[in-house]
Amino acid sequence: MPAHRIFSTPFATVYPLYVKKAERKGRTKEEVDRVICWLTGYDEAGLQQQIKQQADFETFFAQAPAMHPHRSLIKGVVCGVRVEEVEDPLMKQIRQLDKLVDELAKGKTMDKVLRQ
Repeated sequence: MPAHRIFSTPFATVYPLYVKKAERKGRTKEEVDRVICWLTGYDEAGLQQQIKQQADFETFFAQAPAMHPHRSLIKGVVCGVRVEEVEDPLMKQIRQLDKLVDELAKGKTMDKVLRQ
């Protein structure tokens, strides 16, 4: 089966959509960045470097310094897909990120979004 096209999509093309979704609901770019950095282990400079380099999702997650150990606590449905049931590891990471941004946009507190 061919790889899903999202894997080769540049993260930089989806990132502004994450920010826009959050901002429409009164959240900030900084909060989106915090969520992304929490999940992936990137610092702000590393995140901006990935965006500048136009890294695709596969590279973005492959080069992530340290995926958060509590990411397994990210559960629920996003885009009609139950996150915890996704089998492909890369697709699961993408869906986890989608779910975090979705929760942020829905007004959850940062402590709840970051599973603290």
